[in-house]
Amino acid sequence: MSLDKALIQRVKDVAFLTGEFTTRAGKKTDYYIDKYLLETKPDVLDALTSALADRFPDPSSYDLIAAPELGAVPLASVLSIKLNKPFIIVRKSGKGYGTDKLIEGGFESKQRAVLVEDVLTTGGAAMRAADILIDNDISIVKVLGIINRQEGAIENIKAKGFEVEGLITAADLKAC
Repeated sequence: MSLDKALIQRVKDVAFLTGEFTTRAGKKTDYYIDKYLLETKPDVLDALTSALADRFPDPSSYDLIAAPELGAVPLASVLSIKLNKPFIIVRKSGKGYGTDKLIEGGFESKQRAVLVEDVLTTGGAAMRAADILIDNDISIVKVLGIINRQEGAIENIKAKGFEVEGLITAADLKAC
């Protein structure tokens, strides 16, 4: 399913920055996708979550939407409303004031989740979140991301045995 070119252009206009940047993985790059610029624009957030919702598996195949903190939380929140499914937040670390809980929100053992992510670079954040979910007896049905930077995330996530899909590639953005 192809994504609307106008939406790709809107994402580029809003969040595609050029210059000298260093990714979380430590790689130097000449562009940066500012997820907060695109996730804080209601029209863009609505269009992107609608496109993500279209790629979700059958509703009977999953129980929850899971989002690594912080960038994917707006996506999961809106998707939760659009799909009428609860969502949980996978924390990067414990709160530091008496609890080491890494999952926020209600869940039960043996539930199944679709993991949503904002920008997929190496897949490290998504795979870390998946590991935490699995450690809590939640299985991953699919991983869905908005932007695939085409730097190994899809391959790395597939190598871990997960179905994965990105909506927009770096090549899509550069081609606009």
